[in-house]
Amino acid sequence: MKLWLVRHATPLVPPGTCYGHLDVAADASATATAAQALAAALPAGVRLRASPLRRCEQLALSLQGLRPDLACTTDARLAELDFGAWEGLRWDAIAPAAYDAWTADFAHYRPGGGESLAALLERVQDALAAARSGGAEEAWITHAGVARCVHWLLQTPTGTWPSASDWSMPAPSFGAWQSWEI
Repeated sequence: MKLWLVRHATPLVPPGTCYGHLDVAADASATATAAQALAAALPAGVRLRASPLRRCEQLALSLQGLRPDLACTTDARLAELDFGAWEGLRWDAIAPAAYDAWTADFAHYRPGGGESLAALLERVQDALAAARSGGAEEAWITHAGVARCVHWLLQTPTGTWPSASDWSMPAPSFGAWQSWEI
């Protein structure tokens, strides 16, 4: 079964901003362009799920305008990592000691008091299990962090936790996608 991992279009945030769970809009023109390309690529019958964050919902709605056959379900498991108090800050404004603490315990540290990578991996694993049991191709409109989690979960032995240096798996660029056999 194929899983399409689609990343939202370019978010409307200043460069260098931490915006994981921050609910920001995406560029409307880039969203429309991504929706057109995706509408042409997705097969009939694919199940569409989207992160509840606005930048993903924008793409889902734009895609549905072009492909009314694609009903979309919002799925909170597909939301980006929650960086807590770091949300909306510039990365270079985060205290180096806090950033070092995160990279020292990358899987379990809760950046900004938000969500740990282990928690994100668990919710993405749950979404993957549901997709596998669903019996049909799925397309997830989501985020780079979720795409990296899927990559990690499909390519790494169970129970292995990533370090900061491991976390460089490819993710789709803004408005693009990758697909996996799951």
